[in-house]
Amino acid sequence: MSPSVKSDSRFTPFAALLAWIWPGLGHLRLGQRRRGMLIMFGVLFLFLGGVLIGGVDVVDRRHDPLWFVAQALCGPIAFGTDLANQRLLSDPQVRLQRKSLSHINEFGTLFVALAGLMNLVVILDALHRPAPRRNTDRRARAEP
Repeated sequence: MSPSVKSDSRFTPFAALLAWIWPGLGHLRLGQRRRGMLIMFGVLFLFLGGVLIGGVDVVDRRHDPLWFVAQALCGPIAFGTDLANQRLLSDPQVRLQRKSLSHINEFGTLFVALAGLMNLVVILDALHRPAPRRNTDRRARAEP
């Protein structure tokens, strides 16, 4: 691409950071309220659905480090869930030694990982947004 050709996109790293901190927040910052709310609902639905299906132990950076790489893309909520897992379930002094079994744990882990990968797409979308179009009013076009 030659330097004389203008790009139709904006580079917005702050919006991408906000999208990682809380899914959908980057798009809300860019002024795309509906898109941001839909993103927030979709990613958090997958994340919370996975935690409700498999329990808090589906986010575990010690025993499932590769899965946690994908799950960490959901942002601080994944790190908070992992902290809750390490404090509540892995502490020998606490008597909450319950781990979900077999496929239930796998489905929950998969749901949370898919939420993280979906949020990666959202982060990239917030990072490289098309420039806003000029506001063209229909009435202005209809008049001669």
